[in-house]
Amino acid sequence: MFNLNYSKADSSTFIIKSVNGRVRQQGKGLSFWYNSATTSIAALPLNAQEAPFIFNFQTSDFQGLRIQGQISFQVKAPEKAAEVLNFNLSKNGKSYASEDPLKLSDRVVRIAQTLIQAKIQSTPLREALLLSQSLVTLVMEQLIEHPSLEALGIAILDVSIAAITPSPETLKALEAEARESLLKEADDAIYARRKFSVEQERTIKEAELETDLSVQRKRQEIEEARLENERTLLREQAEIEKERLEAKVNAEAKRKELVALSAENQRTQSEADAYAIEATMRAYRELPVENLKAMALAKMDSQQLMAMAFETLALNSGKIGELNITPDLFSQFMKKGSK
Repeated sequence: MFNLNYSKADSSTFIIKSVNGRVRQQGKGLSFWYNSATTSIAALPLNAQEAPFIFNFQTSDFQGLRIQGQISFQVKAPEKAAEVLNFNLSKNGKSYASEDPLKLSDRVVRIAQTLIQAKIQSTPLREALLLSQSLVTLVMEQLIEHPSLEALGIAILDVSIAAITPSPETLKALEAEARESLLKEADDAIYARRKFSVEQERTIKEAELETDLSVQRKRQEIEEARLENERTLLREQAEIEKERLEAKVNAEAKRKELVALSAENQRTQSEADAYAIEATMRAYRELPVENLKAMALAKMDSQQLMAMAFETLALNSGKIGELNITPDLFSQFMKKGSK
């Protein structure tokens, strides 16, 4: 009868009280009496709201794709939202007079749908399946700066992409392709292991051959060193023998020179002796025989003189009539000879 009612809002609801079209009171968690005939009450929830979504899009290569996610938002400027949408309560003060409050999340989802659709339709399927994190960043940045949401006083709190899935047929094809790829990778891994094993065996063989070659080279170096030492020893022995022969040749040459010099000296001496003898003989030839005999007798001793006397007697025996020789003469001669 008096249309007098009581309203009490919780702390997460922003209340705008208008009387006859003019705002009389606004704020969070207000409680008051009002006349339902002249008063209108707008109640805007300030708590965070969740807007889930499921979109079906087509990629640039004409493949169906389903994107499932959720957007968290909050009314930060309730005055702006109240100017754009009708948040007035009905006369009973318990329900909204219009469906605008229920469409608030739809507005946010439609804006996000437009942004996601533009990205997906320009991306091929394989790349689109991997866009989860980059798509979250893209949608978050563009929603924050979107003028429609700013006009509604809405702030975006979070964007999440729960799943990006292709159609069942495409999924089976991708699974088959991935399976084949995995099998190929397994085959490649087996081949790589075999190849690695062969490479290892070849490396071991090469190492063994290199070791054998090193041993052979070392033995060859030792043998070459031994031969070089022998050659050096033979060269030294040859040098020593050469020096010995040269010394012997030099000695023989010196001996030859000495013999030649000795022979020359002997020849000179012989020539000198011959010349002296010749000169002596020439002098003797020029002397009378009596003088020569006198000179010869002068150099003889008594025995030689005795022998010469007997020789002269023997030569002139025909001229001697009688000659007496006493034994005393011979005894004296024998005594002198024994002495």
